[in-house]
Amino acid sequence: MVVTDIAPATRVNEVSGQPPRRRPRRTPLTWARRGGLSTLIFFLPLLLSFGYFSWWPILRSLVLSLQQTNFLTSTWVGLANFERVLADPLLGTAVWNTTYFSILAVIVGFPVPILTAVFVAEMRRTRGLASALAYLPVIIPPVVAVLLWKAFYNPGENGLFNTILGWFGIAPLAWLNDPSLVIPSLVLYATWAGFGTGVIIYLATLMTIRTELYEAAEIDGAAILRRFWHVTLPQMRGVLLIMLLLQLIGTFQTFTEPYIMTGGGPENRSLTILLLIYRYAFVAGDYGRATALSLLLAVALSLLSAVYMWATRRWSTS
Repeated sequence: MVVTDIAPATRVNEVSGQPPRRRPRRTPLTWARRGGLSTLIFFLPLLLSFGYFSWWPILRSLVLSLQQTNFLTSTWVGLANFERVLADPLLGTAVWNTTYFSILAVIVGFPVPILTAVFVAEMRRTRGLASALAYLPVIIPPVVAVLLWKAFYNPGENGLFNTILGWFGIAPLAWLNDPSLVIPSLVLYATWAGFGTGVIIYLATLMTIRTELYEAAEIDGAAILRRFWHVTLPQMRGVLLIMLLLQLIGTFQTFTEPYIMTGGGPENRSLTILLLIYRYAFVAGDYGRATALSLLLAVALSLLSAVYMWATRRWSTS
């Protein structure tokens, strides 16, 4: 009689002729013997620190959003803080300004680090110097950089940017005092201040692309633009998707630029969501409403991230 099926327990190894060894059943005791307990002990301080300084404030904010509090006395008000936030006419203005800032910052600021990194990658002897110069704006303290650019945006003829415009016969611009120019002016500074980090990340990604791909493209007669479109961008696809998501989240949380440069003006045309939260908390002393708006922003960014990840899932894995 010929046996056509052998049970897994009696099936022999084709190489050694011996039955395969069964894997030992995992139990908490075996996990501890293999070093799991010591790993947990070393990891526990980090876990407690992260939970206390990161997750505990989030849980605490959930409570504050349901209270009317000045941190000395608290009164439960339920969802009244959320209702007051949604009824505030300045909320629509802040949402529109923040959205406009984010879209413009992505359109202007997202391609600049990519193109700069590609240009720097083509350098040979001066690549290190160019990388350092590109990263220099990130090293400057943000408050110092913002105050410096605020001086550059001086609406008088002596302002740096207006002086440059005067060389070409262009009349001085009001910049931060012009309601139609204030957001583009902030975007211009934000692009300068943040593109250095993107340049370093993209440059590191470019260094991992195999040179054989470019050599094959050159043999096929592909010009610089075609090599960039068909070789460089596909190889950087994963990094580009992550950086775009991070930039979207970061621009929706802009605060330093409008707070120092304009204070939300003129006519609330640079009032952002975080600046409105600041006004609720530290101007009006309404911490409950400030926390409620913070949670609404967190939920909105979480939904945006989820939709973004779902929409780009196929493209990122293809």
